[in-house]
Amino acid sequence: MSGLAGIITRDVSNVVGGQLDRLRNALGHRGPDGDGRYVKGPVGFIQTRLAIIDLDTGDQPLFHENGSALIANGEIYNYVELRQNLCEASFKTRSDSETALRLYARDGIDGFDQLRGMYAFALHDVVENQVVLCRDPFGIKQLYYVETPEFFAFASEAQALVAAGLVGRTVREDARAELLQVQFTTGSDMILDGIKRLLPGETLVLKNGRVVERRRRQVLGDKGVVGARLDGALTQWDRVFEESVRLHQRSDVDYAMFLSGGVDSASLLGMMHRLNERPVTAYTAAFEASSVHDERELAREVAKACNANHVEVMFSERDFWTLLPEVAAKMDDPVADYAILPTYKLAAEAARDFKVILSGEGGDELFGGYGRYRSVMRPLLLGGRVMRSKGTFDKIDVLRPKVLEGWRDGIAAAESRENRGKRSRLAVAQAVDCSDWLPNDLLIKLDRMLMAHGLEGRTPFLDPMVADFAYHLPDRLKVRKGVGKFLLRSWLERCLPMAQPFAKKRGFTVPVGEWIAGQGKRLGPLVAHQAGVLEIADPVRVEKLFTTPGKKESAACWHLLFYALWHQTNILGQAPADDVFDTLAS
Repeated sequence: MSGLAGIITRDVSNVVGGQLDRLRNALGHRGPDGDGRYVKGPVGFIQTRLAIIDLDTGDQPLFHENGSALIANGEIYNYVELRQNLCEASFKTRSDSETALRLYARDGIDGFDQLRGMYAFALHDVVENQVVLCRDPFGIKQLYYVETPEFFAFASEAQALVAAGLVGRTVREDARAELLQVQFTTGSDMILDGIKRLLPGETLVLKNGRVVERRRRQVLGDKGVVGARLDGALTQWDRVFEESVRLHQRSDVDYAMFLSGGVDSASLLGMMHRLNERPVTAYTAAFEASSVHDERELAREVAKACNANHVEVMFSERDFWTLLPEVAAKMDDPVADYAILPTYKLAAEAARDFKVILSGEGGDELFGGYGRYRSVMRPLLLGGRVMRSKGTFDKIDVLRPKVLEGWRDGIAAAESRENRGKRSRLAVAQAVDCSDWLPNDLLIKLDRMLMAHGLEGRTPFLDPMVADFAYHLPDRLKVRKGVGKFLLRSWLERCLPMAQPFAKKRGFTVPVGEWIAGQGKRLGPLVAHQAGVLEIADPVRVEKLFTTPGKKESAACWHLLFYALWHQTNILGQAPADDVFDTLAS
């Protein structure tokens, strides 16, 4: 696990060492256990290491006998099995990442299709005189890059490219519109102009600093529905899930997990309880008394049934005001998802005792858990609707003309792209979410919030074998009688009935609206006159919005507040102050 970055110049001149230093410094939080550097002619790599597997000999770069070098971020979970088919005697380390280097030497970039894990890596092939970049098929680990006439540069976080002086701080307007309306951004072009994302499953091949080949590994196939009866599917799921969790537990350091009151994390804890002789430690976020649903009680029951060490982490209104500026600063690829806040505090607490956390991301997307999927399944004449057809600022009259122009273009493109083969309406909706919502919201959130504390996050639901099983289930085993994740709930009911898997799903909620409303008069003028907000909104209307009650109004206030703080740190380059009010006042 690590941060990685590099520069490839487009002539024979050597890489500028100062730029590598700045890249390394900007990624230091991702690798407190060491760092590595590789420079060969026009190619320069740096890596900062969080040691998880092969603590003694796993330092990077890793080298092949032919001189090729690799730096990697993430974990390859099936490395034990891969080594057995790759002439194990030739391996120089016990590192999981060395399997990628050996696969490439034998099979070229086709070999990467055998990897099960979360990863982003860079490989300098000195034989073919080319550089290869690769990202896992779900996009669990991010990789950003910049192309100019002089160089090609990449990094695990976009902010490192800015800090190294390789790109400027300019907002791309169409991505800003997406962020304001749906809380995340789509596609390969991120919100910072000039920076691109390597897409989930994408491999780039570069020669002389120029992209000469692109390839994309698809994790959701087009084979159509695989027929299955419930009992048989439950037996098969038990086997697939057990294997995935077992592989995701491979580590040379201790691990724990995040537990909510939901089906996904309860399923994960149930399986971890089966596979571990010692009690699992489970962290749950709790909130001060408010009107929102607090999942503590159910989480306690599940933890007790699994004999887990249960740690409840209180997230207070004070935490909201003090942590939000630094959280927004760390979300260089912005996500206005309020779950970033408790995730950040959970990670800080877990990092006191652990380096690895398992989490339940992906269960909703693969098993059909969201309410929006049920709406998509219904014909339009019977109340069905297109996903994300409305945005946060619809009927909220505060933004300047044309600010939201084209906000849904990226989502529409994904819908068109994923509507192929024999996919049902539900399967298309799931694929659209796996294309952008999952990698560009949930997984960026998990990566930034955990790696800010030197903590690795693993997601056993996001495994190629799990996806191959779950995605191709018939719709009736995903959604039945208005209940999503039917098969997963049925499995959990058998294995851990005290989790109440068929109770009504209420979702994970943070009382952000209440807290903002309580400070609306004070907060409104501060947000309204921020440089980023003045560019897009009428300040008088913004101030009024912050004193107007209503669910939609609260959501719009939250998006404006988050954007104001993100813009101040990531565009204006100002460091966050002690709390929200001091940061905005500065």
